[in-house]
Amino acid sequence: MDYRTLGTSGAVVSAFALGTMTFGAEADEQASHAILDGYVDAGGTFIDTADVYSRGRSESIIGHWLSAHPGAAERLVLATKGRFPMGDGPNDLGLSRTHLRRALEASLRRLGVEHIDLYQMHAWDGVTPIEETLRFLDDAVTRGQIGYYGFSNYLGWQLTKAAHVARSTGWAPAVTVQPQYNLLVRGIEHEVVPAAIDAGLGLLPWSPLAGGWLSGKYVRDQAPTGATRLGENPKRGMEAWDKRNADPRTWEVIDAVAQVAGAHGASSSQVALAWLLTRPAVTSVILGARTVDQLADNLGAGDLVLSDDELRMLDEVSSPRTEDYPYGAPAVEQRSRKLAGGR
Repeated sequence: MDYRTLGTSGAVVSAFALGTMTFGAEADEQASHAILDGYVDAGGTFIDTADVYSRGRSESIIGHWLSAHPGAAERLVLATKGRFPMGDGPNDLGLSRTHLRRALEASLRRLGVEHIDLYQMHAWDGVTPIEETLRFLDDAVTRGQIGYYGFSNYLGWQLTKAAHVARSTGWAPAVTVQPQYNLLVRGIEHEVVPAAIDAGLGLLPWSPLAGGWLSGKYVRDQAPTGATRLGENPKRGMEAWDKRNADPRTWEVIDAVAQVAGAHGASSSQVALAWLLTRPAVTSVILGARTVDQLADNLGAGDLVLSDDELRMLDEVSSPRTEDYPYGAPAVEQRSRKLAGGR
């Protein structure tokens, strides 16, 4: 297992984080604990959850595992999130001081710890002033309830605004941003990645296998069935399937991934994850395994080294296709500045 710093902070985390959205939903407590055991035994040190995952059940399952492993919380970097509804009241959601205070205290209770290493804002809140949210987070750092904070699902301008406010007020800065990012979803490269690099934020990609599409388990023009996320949810699954299946680029990317996997004797999942580890600003890739075997296969990506030619091919076939202004070729040329002599 490789290790990297958490953004520009001094904290060190494993290059693969364990995402626990499946805990309490697709994996019961026993299965979840087995996944935690396998992850930690493999050298993993970074566990990511959220209060909204299974309505607090994911945090509770992790808390039970931590209580059965004395000292584990001190060896791991524990991350959770707050923002989405955890009740029916008007203050049971959002990024206000009122909701975040209650949400953070509830997460600490469920996890059975006195300190959360990384507390993430699960999405932007257009109602609450950013100053109110950042002041709460700075206070939480000062009180010792959290070590660092970060964002999830933010746009580029939102990251830049938050970084500017924190810097101008002298409050603790954010250290991470958690976006969806994979070979089929690369739109964040237009604005979010540059903003993250500018603000010194480490990327924590979620859905690195695009909901299973990059694992190689789906077949062209054959609707999924059985134990897959799309197959287990016929209505929503078929809607997602129809949209993705109809896009030729989907299968171009999947075929390219399979080609590279075959050359290495690796799985498609390992190739997709290994590619993501090479992307600028990526700190730790969040794995959302449903079984111990799936986790073990994904962790094998850490030993896979892709050649420059393979990376170039994957980059080209999956390149974001936004031709409209301001991302198309003419607009990019407008922003370019070549020195004398074409350098």
